[in-house]
Amino acid sequence: MSYRNQWPTNRLLSTAARLVEHAWNEELASLGVTHAGVMALDVLHSKGSMTQAQLAQEVRVQAQTMGKTLHRLEAHGHISRAKNERDRRSHVVSISPVGEGVLERAAHIEQGLLGGGQDSDEEFRCRLVEIISSLGGARWRREVEEDRAACDAKNCGGLQTH
Repeated sequence: MSYRNQWPTNRLLSTAARLVEHAWNEELASLGVTHAGVMALDVLHSKGSMTQAQLAQEVRVQAQTMGKTLHRLEAHGHISRAKNERDRRSHVVSISPVGEGVLERAAHIEQGLLGGGQDSDEEFRCRLVEIISSLGGARWRREVEEDRAACDAKNCGGLQTH
């Protein structure tokens, strides 16, 4: 029996997440983007233009961390930034047509990374959403409610809070 079979679940999850992130970043390097960049592009594609602070909250990172990601995305032409008309101290971030193309190619990379289809791992995905929601609840309260609603809509059995 492998010694990993005796690891606690949280260590397995952490190790798997780190390995997936490394493998994904290796594949994404050819597109000039990282996994963090793909997450930002995906939010901008799905929810539209927003400020750096709003985008950071959606991706669940600090605004300073998002700033570094946006700098790389802007350097590659994946996003554009414009002065915020409501608050001149901030910028509104938008995905560019180049960014849309990168996001589409990144989705193909992501789908091929772990194999299997969405149907084959729906229960696992719902459990991951549950973990993210329960552990991120205090910090990201609004997103937790959205996660619960989305999971309920997919009949994942609902999310449990701890």
